[in-house]
Order: sequence, then structure tokens, then C-alpha cells
Amino acid sequence: MARLFGTDGVRGIANQALTPEIAFRLGEAAGYFFREDDRSKIVIGKDTRTSGDMLEAAIVAGITSAGADALLCGIVPTPAVAYFTRACKASGGIVISASHNPPEYNGIKFFGPDGFKLPDEMEKRIEDFVADGGPEKRPLGDGVGRVRHLEDATTRYVSHVADTIEVDLDGLTVAVDCGHGAASITTPRALKELGAKVIAVNCDFDGAKINVGCGSTDLTMLRELILTHKVDIGIAHDGDADRIIAMDELGNLVDGDTLLAVCATHLHSKRTLPEATVVATVMSNLGFQVAMEKQGIRVLQAKVGDRYVLEEMRASGATLGGEQSGHIIFLEHNTTGDGLVAALQLASVMKERALPLSKLAQVMERYPQVLTNVRVRDTGALSGNEAINEAVRSVEAVLSGSGRVLVRASGTEPLVRIMVEAQDEELARRSAASIEKVVERELT
Repeated sequence: MARLFGTDGVRGIANQALTPEIAFRLGEAAGYFFREDDRSKIVIGKDTRTSGDMLEAAIVAGITSAGADALLCGIVPTPAVAYFTRACKASGGIVISASHNPPEYNGIKFFGPDGFKLPDEMEKRIEDFVADGGPEKRPLGDGVGRVRHLEDATTRYVSHVADTIEVDLDGLTVAVDCGHGAASITTPRALKELGAKVIAVNCDFDGAKINVGCGSTDLTMLRELILTHKVDIGIAHDGDADRIIAMDELGNLVDGDTLLAVCATHLHSKRTLPEATVVATVMSNLGFQVAMEKQGIRVLQAKVGDRYVLEEMRASGATLGGEQSGHIIFLEHNTTGDGLVAALQLASVMKERALPLSKLAQVMERYPQVLTNVRVRDTGALSGNEAINEAVRSVEAVLSGSGRVLVRASGTEPLVRIMVEAQDEELARRSAASIEKVVERELT
């Protein structure tokens, strides 16, 4: 059987690559491995995708067939499931979402009882369980699990997140694009309850439009809101709201690197950044590292994927980390990337410093960075391809230490991602294009 898990759970086109049969087996595996006693419970949440109901039904059948109870949250952000897994003392959590992917995709990702994503070893055990066809015996009669609903899940999550900042947001006007996703209620409500004026779009729970020309995958609508209204900050979420992309009051992008730099600098100035350390990934901009060094903040690098950022944070004692893509982890407040927590933390810095976001963002100067994706037949063929390796070495020789090259396989899509960073943007573009041609020739 091909490997099920990518960098963020199991993902694919729903009812094709990700079938109800697979979802049932994954639910059954969760019920089997997460069961701690005779009546364990597993929290389940989903985003707005049409296929979410189908996959939820299959997962619930699997969980209950293994003798565990299913605790349904309905449509909530991914970080809400992580929170409820801990708050409800559940034995695990499951999110049905494909994050930033188009509507036809869906995914299944797991949290352990501590609210953290599963380590590679546990994912491997689940894969083996699915491949082997499940258990030899299933519980009967009263041993079969039950289904319950978590009442007021949205209200409880919003209340938790609102308590993560110490200031109100009165006087701030916030533009929000929820991308027709899971944050469509929670983010506008939290901001309003904290006193902000909210101008929101794409909050209608339309799973057929999730991530289509909106949200964090397309900032056009958010920029239009900012430029046509007097707005202090713009916020865009992906489908499951575990990430955030922000814009300042001028309509300029504030990505995960800049958001991390702003928050790390603020926390360090208050002496509340443990170990004076922040965790980023190998994709973080060189300008981020330079800025943090100037502030006396140590930067640790992890592999791409918020789970790997989190592993490095836990190992180092850091409480702040994230990715350029907008997965930001404030470990004091949640055990995974939380787009709403990140939005509130950023807004609170603006309030405490009494500065516009455009001014705060000047803490970091970005190096030109070119990112390109190549759709390939098999991402596994990237490893060991000598022609591609030689193309990378040639570019690195030209950059001669004044830039970076990273070529990697996507963990969620059939793509090879190419990143070239250089002090000169045109050089970065030419270098990325030269590698892209070789990847297309070798792998498409």
C-alpha cells in the first residue's frame, strides 16, 4: 500500500483517492489506538467542504465499531479540535479538512490526547493497521461506541481564544476573509467581542467555494476591502483556519515570517520570550534571520511543516514558532497552528505599541525570494535525481553564499516546490527558472 500520510495527515480528492472505505479504516484505527479505557472518546471537527459529511459518517462508523465514542464539534477550525481534545480530556482528536486545497480535496488529520499532532511512528502504526484490514475481533452489544455532540463548540472556542490577549481591540477596524471556511463564525465573532469593528467577506459556509479565489490562497478581495475602507489590519484564513496571512493598513502583505518577527520582537522586549528563541523552517526568509539576530533572538530551523516546527519548539523550550505560509504556533495558548490566536496576538501588539502594522513590519527587511511549483508524476522521483541535483549545485555556485536554494517535494500535493533567495531579485528569478526547466524535463 502506498504511504497514506503526508506532512499534514491523509489528503486527496474526496471519493477518489480519499474514499469512505479509507476514512472508515482510519476512524477504526483511531478508536483502536486511542482507546484508553472501556469508554474513550475522540473529538471530531470538520471544515465546510461538501464531502465533509460523507467522510465524517465513515470515520464515526470506524470509531464506534472499535468501541470508542465520537464527540462531534461540527464545523470548527482545526485548532479548536486540538483545544477540545485537551479540554474534554479526550483520548484523541480528528479533523476533516484539506486546509488550503481546492474544494474537491479533503483530508483527515489526527491529534493525540495531549492535543499535539501524531509522531511519525504512530502514523506508521495507523498505516499498517489500515493495510492489514483492521482488527480480528470487534466489540459487540454495549461494547460498540456511541455518538455525542459537543454543545456550543463555537462559543467555547471563541471564549478560550479571547482570553489569550490582555487588551481589548476597541478602536481597531479589521478586514477579514474567511475563505468560505471553518473560521466563518469564530474569527468575526472573537474580534467583535473584543471590541474591534469587523468588515468580513466569504463567511457563508459555502464548501463548494472554499479557498476559491479567496482567503489566504488569493488576497485580491482582502486587499480591495483594505483599499476601499479605512482598515487597520486585514486577516485571511485558509479553509481550516490553522494559518493566517495578514495585510497592513496600506494593503501590503504581512506573511508568516514578518508576523513571527513582529511578535518575537515584542515578546522579547517584554522578556516573555523563553530562551530568547523562535523556531522557523528552512523556507523562512534570510531577512527574518538577519532581523532576529539584530534583536538578540536565536532562530532554530525545522523541516517544512508545522508539526516539525512544534517538535523543535518542544525540544528547545521555545513557545513561539511558525512558517512563512502563516502557520504560527503560540504554544502557551494552543498545541498547533492557530490562525485566530495569531491574529489576536498581532492585533494586541498593535494596540500595546500604538503603532500601525506597516510600521511594526519594518522590523524585518525581506530578501528577494522566488517560489515556484512544478506539477510532477511522482514526487518520490525527486530524491536522487542527479540532473536536478546538478542544476541546484550550479545555482548555488553562482549565488556563492549570498543566497539559498531549496528544492523539495510537497507533502500534500503532487508538486515539486522550488525556492531561490538572493540579494538581487532578477538573479533569483533566473536561477529558479533554470532549475524549473530541469525539473519539468526530468519529472513531468
